[in-house]
Amino acid sequence: MKKVKVLAVNIIALFLFAGIAHATPSTQIWIPSTDVQPFKKMHLGIDTYIKTQSRDGTTEPTVTNIGLTMGVLPSEKIQMEVGIDYRDTGGDHTYPLLFNAKLGVPEDALFKGSPALAVGGYDFGTKNNVTNYNIVYGLVARTFDIGRFSTGYFVGNDDLLRTIDGKKDNHGLLVSWDRTMKEISDKVWFGIDYQGTKSGYGALNFGVSYKFAPNVSVIFGYDIYNESRYKPTATIQLDIDF
Repeated sequence: MKKVKVLAVNIIALFLFAGIAHATPSTQIWIPSTDVQPFKKMHLGIDTYIKTQSRDGTTEPTVTNIGLTMGVLPSEKIQMEVGIDYRDTGGDHTYPLLFNAKLGVPEDALFKGSPALAVGGYDFGTKNNVTNYNIVYGLVARTFDIGRFSTGYFVGNDDLLRTIDGKKDNHGLLVSWDRTMKEISDKVWFGIDYQGTKSGYGALNFGVSYKFAPNVSVIFGYDIYNESRYKPTATIQLDIDF
C-alpha cells in the first residue's frame, strides 16, 4: 500500500527529552517504504501523534505533521519523489520546514521476481544541529501471498540522534510487514514496522488503514518507543492523492 507523508503539520514531537520528529517520505506507519509517488502525482499527508500517557503528571503537546510529496521522474522502472514538511510540535516554530527525497525501483522492474529497492533521505532541516537530522536509508522489499516484507538500514546526524542519556545512537535497522486484507475488504490494510535505535526515532508501530475513496485513506496506529521513558503515542494519518 502506498503511503506518503510529507509537508508536515504535527508529526512527532513526542520526544520529551530530545524533541525529535519525522519529515516523511512515502512510508508504512513510521518508517519509509519502497513505495514512490508516480510522475506528477501529488500526495498530501496530515499526521497527528497524541501522547497516551503523561510523564510525571505533565501534559505533553500533540504533534502534527503536514506534508506534500510529488513524483518527479517520468519512468515506470526508476521512480523518484521529493517532499516538504511543515511540523507543529506545540513548541518552538522557528524552523518548521523539513525536506525529503527518495529514488526507487518497483518489484519486477529489473527482472521477473526482482525485489523493490529504494534509497533516500528525510528530516533534512534548515538549522544546523537543531533540525538537520539528515536520515539516509536503503530498503529492499518483496511481496508474497502473506504480505510484503521490507528490511533496510538507516544512518543520521550523530549530533542530534542520541539517547536520553546523551549517548550517540544514530543508526539501526528498518523492518516492516504490511498487507491489504482482501479477505475482509480491498479497502482495509494492516501494517507493522520497526526502527532501531534508542533515540527518539526508535519505535515499534502498529496500524490499520481504511480507504474511503480511491485517493483517500486514513491510518489509525499505535507507537511504542524503544526507550521506555518515551511514552507511547496514538497516531491518526490522513492521506490524499491528487
